[in-house]
Amino acid sequence: MKKKTFCRLIFAMTLIAAGFGSVFLSGCKSSNSQGEVNVFVWEDYLPESVINQFEKETGIKVNAANYISNEDMLAKIKSSKENIYDIAVPSDYMVELMKGEDMLLEYDTKSLENFKNLDENYLNLSFDRGNKFSVPYMAGGAMIIVNKNQVKDKITSFADLLNPKYKSSIVVLDDFRAVIGAMAKSLGYSFNVTNDKELAIVEKYMEQLKPNLKLRDSSSPKTPMIGGETSIGYIWSGEIALCLMEKPDEFEVIYPKEGIYLFVDNLVILKNAKNVENAKKFINFILRPDISAMISAEHPYPNPNKAAVALLPDSFKKNPAANIPPEVLKKGEFIKNLKPNDLEKYDLIWTKFTK
Repeated sequence: MKKKTFCRLIFAMTLIAAGFGSVFLSGCKSSNSQGEVNVFVWEDYLPESVINQFEKETGIKVNAANYISNEDMLAKIKSSKENIYDIAVPSDYMVELMKGEDMLLEYDTKSLENFKNLDENYLNLSFDRGNKFSVPYMAGGAMIIVNKNQVKDKITSFADLLNPKYKSSIVVLDDFRAVIGAMAKSLGYSFNVTNDKELAIVEKYMEQLKPNLKLRDSSSPKTPMIGGETSIGYIWSGEIALCLMEKPDEFEVIYPKEGIYLFVDNLVILKNAKNVENAKKFINFILRPDISAMISAEHPYPNPNKAAVALLPDSFKKNPAANIPPEVLKKGEFIKNLKPNDLEKYDLIWTKFTK
């Protein structure tokens, strides 16, 4: 058994022992087929146990496909001529972009029975006022993780990642908004900088990071950290949380002093979805406290479902990556939906950087 699997199994057993994890062990027998729902979701973000439980309870078949970035998702949806996806899970700025391109179905999300379980701090945000198109799924940020056995220096900043002594030892997200944004923040700019002069400075500056990179990985950046292949990571908070669960004495989470990249991922129904009613049933199911707790057990990101968080054990609540401190959140910054010409600037910088 892999250590990662063992760690998650222990976490799941903790939920069961607490009296609210029975959903891991039992479920209603499925009735005759009630159709299907096609879910397009980030890789390693929706547990198979949740899919199985939904199918058992409803008789609705779940067809799940994965992507590794918001831009990857958008491109695949646009290139699909058969409207094969019903539900997607875009981040905040991507919800705004897709809404602006008339790609999302507007419906009364508050009519979902389990919508009441959500924390109001995650509702009515700028990218979707009134939550007419989206329902919060998971949240978090991109932060730094350090292997304390391999790195003895005190790292506090994005700028520290450029130190030549870390040559070929860092894993970063394969995400141009996250990486370019971090370099911009370390220069005192915004994650969403668009000024040509400032972007030129960022582009030159981040060349110092290039020799230090061992890997770019948005799918499972925890793997090279846990395996010792890299000693520093700039990765998603949920991946850091899993590292801390696996080897609590070996890893340390660093909240960069410049402020972290914040995100809220959301469940949306695509405008041309073929299975709208089943999509609504699936989203309502995800919002159920016991189901949302199952998701956090396997993917320990900050959870917008306050009813689910109340069910989770202290091992989740005390994890500094799963529960980011309020003062860190306050200093963080969300990625914004940029104009096409500004996105082209980012794309050009990233293309040159990744050659």
